[in-house]
Amino acid sequence: MQVLRTPDQCFEGLADFEFTPHFAEVPDQGGGSLRVHYLDEGSADGKVVLLLHGEPSWSYLYRHMVPVLTAAGLRVIAPDLVGFGRSDKPTPRTEYTYARHVEWMRALLFDHLDLTEVTLVCQDWGGLIGLRLLGEHPDRFERAIAANTFLPTGEGTPSEAFLGWLKFSQEVETFPTGTIVNFGCTSDLSPEVIAAYDAPFPDQSYAEGARQFPTLVPISPDDPASSANREAWKVLAALKIPFLTAFSDGDPITAGSDRILQDRIPGAEGQHHVTIVGAGHFLQEDKGPELAGVVVDFIRST
Repeated sequence: MQVLRTPDQCFEGLADFEFTPHFAEVPDQGGGSLRVHYLDEGSADGKVVLLLHGEPSWSYLYRHMVPVLTAAGLRVIAPDLVGFGRSDKPTPRTEYTYARHVEWMRALLFDHLDLTEVTLVCQDWGGLIGLRLLGEHPDRFERAIAANTFLPTGEGTPSEAFLGWLKFSQEVETFPTGTIVNFGCTSDLSPEVIAAYDAPFPDQSYAEGARQFPTLVPISPDDPASSANREAWKVLAALKIPFLTAFSDGDPITAGSDRILQDRIPGAEGQHHVTIVGAGHFLQEDKGPELAGVVVDFIRST
């Protein structure tokens, strides 16, 4: 498997991101290995909070949440998905599949880090991967928080917002990562923050994974990932660990998915589900400390 690795200097001096990088090697599912980056902050003895980002962001997205969580005595693990951030970036884009993304994270989180009693916090593709892992390895998790995400199986009709995003992502000549994140926020990101989201992709050859992600969302029942997601849903539909939704009020991509999760997952019953007001798709940018406070309160109350 051909792999690109963003030069370290691309990540020097990023705004509000003074965290120690950690790296692990995981099987690339093609006979070799990939280097995956993750943050590991806070008390080594604290309860584990797993922060999974989505498209086209990276662990930088959680920079305003990490200090709130570690101040509460928690251990924070925030990986960069393969193809994003400081993690390796396979090329060509056909090397990326939904199944491989799930396996790459499973290898990091369970084989390498051996995480247990995990509190999952997932947004966007972080949920498509994280909820799959929850459905396939429920014994590893203690509770879960879903924020602007879902686990699609291809039934139903995709939203116009998603179809518009899919079309844009495949047709735009230069994939404008930082601009995409800015567009998905209610706040106006500074040029320094936009540059930090662009940092993993010094040229378009590094963005193959980012371009491929939208095409991997199951939008038909016979999609290659639909069957595995249906199997994961069988577990989620019987899952009784505490499950909370913390969606924003300004995300056209995932609007309404919180009710589906609440209705189908037993552990969501009776929880004080949250709507975060004034935030867009990337609610970690718009209301990061508020979302972190929701996580801390949920852990303390369950």
